Amino acid sequence: MFSSGSEKFVIDTLARGLQTPFGLDFLPGGKIIFTERSVKNESIRLLDTSTLAVSNIGNAPAVFSESDGGMLDILVHPDYASNGWIYYAYAQIKPDSTSTLLVERAKIVDNNLTGRQPIFEVFPYYKSSNHFGCRLLIKDGYLFIGMGDRYAAKDSAQSLSNDFGKIIRLHDDGKIPADNPFVNNRNARPEIWSYGHRNPQGLAFHPTTGELWEHEHGPQGGDEINIIKPGRNYGWPVITYGEEYGGGKIGAGLVAKDGMEQPHYFYRPSIAPSGMTFYTGDKFPAWKNSLFLGSLAYRHLNHLYLKGDTITREERLLTKQEWRMRNVKQGRDGLLYVTTDKGMILRLRPFGR
Repeated sequence: MFSSGSEKFVIDTLARGLQTPFGLDFLPGGKIIFTERSVKNESIRLLDTSTLAVSNIGNAPAVFSESDGGMLDILVHPDYASNGWIYYAYAQIKPDSTSTLLVERAKIVDNNLTGRQPIFEVFPYYKSSNHFGCRLLIKDGYLFIGMGDRYAAKDSAQSLSNDFGKIIRLHDDGKIPADNPFVNNRNARPEIWSYGHRNPQGLAFHPTTGELWEHEHGPQGGDEINIIKPGRNYGWPVITYGEEYGGGKIGAGLVAKDGMEQPHYFYRPSIAPSGMTFYTGDKFPAWKNSLFLGSLAYRHLNHLYLKGDTITREERLLTKQEWRMRNVKQGRDGLLYVTTDKGMILRLRPFGR
């Protein structure tokens, strides 16, 4: 039994022995669809939460699975009951060793992906296996993609001529929305929603304001939580609260500059956040509208209490377990689900209920 404020909870282990379970989402009827980042083939799987049986989804694409690459986030369309779409993002490599992130959608028939449709291809291909992001989110028919800077040239996230270090906004069929902020700028990629990001690892909509929240890895320190506004520049690598690995300032060592957004919240030292969900269920009343993130570096479940948009208190849960928390998401049942780099899918449920 564990406690967090007035809430007491237990942890159920639903699956173990997996290879970096990165993305997960929830299908009607109690099944979880999830990805294993480190698996080159058959990297999309189903978990039946009633029997704990795990099965493969066939016809998934082969992926580039080195370092940060692989099969990454997966998303069940909010209107899945009527349209049947599943979205997933994965790294793909060419014979010349350049790679990129692809987003597709498909339907599941007889445990196979069918009718696979390309939605988005990150531009350009680049010779790196680092910083793909990536999280997917859909709201009101718009698809948001958090894309990392690929550990590319330091100015890649500042350039509007590529998709590195950007939040991308599309219609859920992959078309470019006419009201995107740079759609009429000939020198910019029209899919860009915001820029100046390092390596986004979490996307979530605030339950009362409806605003898009994002978090991203800093370098050594300086992990950020941002409230995303269209067309805004979030500063990387010109401004940051982090420093170079091993010490030393990044660039001019600035933490603020005109025309660049300040983080809504930042961590120093870095916790290496991954996954993010606002808790909106009724199973844990004291957690209502608070924010949960996984921590890879400090190996805990990061819990942020909010009053409106303001983060009032940080709490670190499950520190003694030393699990690298890869993702956290609220299920359809109002419980919290967590994946770890030790290959587990966990469920948090109220103690005694």
